Amino acid sequence: MKQVIFVTDGDLAARHAIEHIAEELGCFCISASAGNPSMLTEKELCSLVLQAPDRPIFVMFDDCGYRENGPGEKGMRALAHHPDIHVLGAVAVASATHAKEWAHVDVSIDRFGELTAYGVDKEGLSDMEIGRINGDTVYVLDELDLPIVVGIGDIGKMARFDDIKRGAPITKQAIELIFERSGYRDR
Repeated sequence: MKQVIFVTDGDLAARHAIEHIAEELGCFCISASAGNPSMLTEKELCSLVLQAPDRPIFVMFDDCGYRENGPGEKGMRALAHHPDIHVLGAVAVASATHAKEWAHVDVSIDRFGELTAYGVDKEGLSDMEIGRINGDTVYVLDELDLPIVVGIGDIGKMARFDDIKRGAPITKQAIELIFERSGYRDR
């Protein structure tokens, strides 16, 4: 069974951060899933995941502001319902989208590395609502019943708090939290 973590961002900064973290943590990143928007079909995504090495796999999804059921949501749905794929959790990335999509999060991490019950905005600052994040590729997360959804600001950015030159520490912390809460590292 392939173990997957969803990342709801796929721009260049996110791609570099996720590739770096994958290498650092001994995981595998499907770089072809990056893009703004993501261009792979559901069939292509499933095929790439199933061909990947047997270690945690990071898959990026980005709709570039496409409202509701865009290509990112379709890809997440396909992977989440595949019988040979287990989704450990998702990193739900905030954005200043015009589509006004949102999803519930179990916890967020602000740009200072602090866990919060509130959502966070694109800059990684605590938002006004508890357990909710606004983004452009998060619409489907609520229906997928994932073990854990961690909200963070814009990957590789957040006023340089998550800069790749610093090792993208907020994104890495979110992924490590998914491993911890999903029980993956205990196996």
